Amino acid sequence: MFAYAAAGFAALGDPTRREIFARIAERPRAVGELARELPISRPAVSQHLRVLKDAGLVMDRAEGNRRIYQADPAGLAALRAQLDTFWNQALATFEQVVDHDTKEE
Repeated sequence: MFAYAAAGFAALGDPTRREIFARIAERPRAVGELARELPISRPAVSQHLRVLKDAGLVMDRAEGNRRIYQADPAGLAALRAQLDTFWNQALATFEQVVDHDTKEE
């Protein structure tokens, strides 16, 4: 599960991919629509989408002669699970520090 999430975090490390992903998370979109909205070419959008798809963050479907991209719930769940693990570890550490400080007083 962590390896799956790691690929997602790595893919989102690029600001252009984060912007593309944010737009796709709002609603499904075609490559051409994304290219019109962003200051990059269609081929560049396609390359970024390939990285996001390989990382499991987006999926696509054929609609006529276009591909429509949307967020992949499984990929998002993997990212969320990893973030929850980090958050839970941080809370447990905080609890230990508070308990230790309370016992010293």
